[in-house]
Amino acid sequence: MTLLTTPLDALHRELGAKMVPFAGYDMPVQYPTGIIKEHLHTRAAAGLFDVSHMGQVVLKGAGTAALLESLVPVDVAGLGINRQTYALFTNERGGVLDDLIITRWDDETFFLVVNAGCKEQDVAHLRAHLDGQLLTVLHEQALLALQGPGARPVMERLCPAVAGLVFMQGCHAQIDGVDVYITCSGYTGEDGFEISVPAAQAQTLARLLLAHSAVLPVGLGARDSLRLEAGLCLYGHELTVDIDPVQAGLMWSISKARRPDGARAGGFPGAEVIFQRMVAGAPLRRVGLAVAGKRPVRDGQVVLDGQGRQVGVVSSACYGASAGGPIAMAYVERALGEPGTELGVDVRGTVLPVVVTRMPFTPQRYHRG
Repeated sequence: MTLLTTPLDALHRELGAKMVPFAGYDMPVQYPTGIIKEHLHTRAAAGLFDVSHMGQVVLKGAGTAALLESLVPVDVAGLGINRQTYALFTNERGGVLDDLIITRWDDETFFLVVNAGCKEQDVAHLRAHLDGQLLTVLHEQALLALQGPGARPVMERLCPAVAGLVFMQGCHAQIDGVDVYITCSGYTGEDGFEISVPAAQAQTLARLLLAHSAVLPVGLGARDSLRLEAGLCLYGHELTVDIDPVQAGLMWSISKARRPDGARAGGFPGAEVIFQRMVAGAPLRRVGLAVAGKRPVRDGQVVLDGQGRQVGVVSSACYGASAGGPIAMAYVERALGEPGTELGVDVRGTVLPVVVTRMPFTPQRYHRG
């Protein structure tokens, strides 16, 4: 299988990146600095991520808000201009087809960022529900993420228009004469920005950002450990077609207006299943696990109770460089999901002690104004 590349492929190789296959793309997993240092640098200063493998889609036309509301449990109609919302494409069983970010550009135009591994099915899903709207996949746009407490000072020097942006807000702007769309968002738990930029100018912009001493390139390895510390879900791990928002702990992603007593209740796939589970509770619950000692656990490994009975499965795991040790997320029986509950994980026949802990593992520091 031939891997796709992003517009920054040559720059990654120039910077000495270790490249790996990911979602059909050849992507940098780390640079010579190493995953732990890249992780800690992002928490302390600013990390630059290439997320151009993600899908960028524009939906435009009368009734677009209603169309999106027929697919996601979100108050799209009430979304302000240049405001963003996290959303879930749900199926008829209440499971998750993908998670995405929706941004309103104007009354009838919405900008969507979807996961790389799901983008073809997401586009097909959207096309199947079009009612006169125009759908455009932005194949010629790259997407860069600058994350960390040092991101804002760097961006304000390059683009003063971002100074007023708060978490989940965006703006059309220019950087060095190039038209871009910038949002105050990201996947690390830190303040930061995502920049949609024409592919032809992506490398120039990346070099411009990397010229600042606060900025280092960061690969997929640290991106994963940063998002896990921040308690954020990864599609294919914490979210699948068989996992609903209730057991995923994402009740906040179901807008008040779309709930059973809301102004526009239901109307999205799986709504009744999800509403029933909101009342009855889900059999499983997504939890954080603090791992005793230094030996890591891995996704897919079995979670056990004190009697050795299987009570869950690890969904994601890593070394949490800021948390100071191995951490994980898992789905466990609801009754065992309270913080402080002592469990174990079967690691090749050895049971490692773990304790259910609150998430995020590291405090989120989004800029909310």
